[in-house]
Amino acid sequence: MTSTNLERVRSDVVSMDHLDQLEAQSIYILREGFARLKKLALLWSLGKDSNVMIWLARKAFFGHVPFPALHVDTGKKFPEMYAFRDHYSKEWGLDLTVEYCPSIDSVDPTLPPAARSAARKTEGLKLALAKHGFDGLIAGIRRDEEATRAKERVFSPRGVEGGWDVRDQPPEFWDQFNASPPPGAHLRIHPILHWTEADIWAYTARENIPIIPLYLAKDGKRYRSLGDADITNPVASTASTIAEILVELDGTTIPERAGRALDHETEDAFERLRVAGYL
Repeated sequence: MTSTNLERVRSDVVSMDHLDQLEAQSIYILREGFARLKKLALLWSLGKDSNVMIWLARKAFFGHVPFPALHVDTGKKFPEMYAFRDHYSKEWGLDLTVEYCPSIDSVDPTLPPAARSAARKTEGLKLALAKHGFDGLIAGIRRDEEATRAKERVFSPRGVEGGWDVRDQPPEFWDQFNASPPPGAHLRIHPILHWTEADIWAYTARENIPIIPLYLAKDGKRYRSLGDADITNPVASTASTIAEILVELDGTTIPERAGRALDHETEDAFERLRVAGYL
């Protein structure tokens, strides 16, 4: 490499900001998953994180997402979320696949109420896996969201029943990922695992990614995390722009999932769901 080219590389590294580094790593993960697995789907929950993930996938594959955007639908999302899905699945040219969750009677009756409601999504996901035969699911979880998710890997193996063994996670040194799912099982791929809530909002602002209006304050309240309408509540807030959200996040000690009823139930409810295959 000539001295001129070496200086150019050094300049590029120095000029790459935090969001550029996050984006580059996520695009690398998406391309690795696509290259090494046979049949992928991207789980689209319609919230801020999975919308960033869709955006990254479009960048990774030059404007076209080469795998289905899978929405496992509980039928209980906010109307604004369904309107967003229907509009942007067309505008972004997505291969939208909607699979519906079974009734609550099909889930573990020993779970507390909100966890039992959330567990419908796990059962719906299992049905979707069996129907379509995916060997990889791209999911938009982040380590900073919740303590159990902090233990995740970027390429995370799931058992035949979709279960997750927190005590048996593969090492991932120097971005060397284990992309071989067990026979009959699948991998969860987490391209934004290394991002934070503030990163998501800063990137959304920089890229001008569309958002669902529920994230912005109205009458002194807004949603920080979106799930089913019957088990998700707003938090007190005056942040009506992304810039104001970022200022608010810088000074808050309130957890991101404070509005999720699931996170206020028994201590082990979320971990039980995750072990069984919940996102």
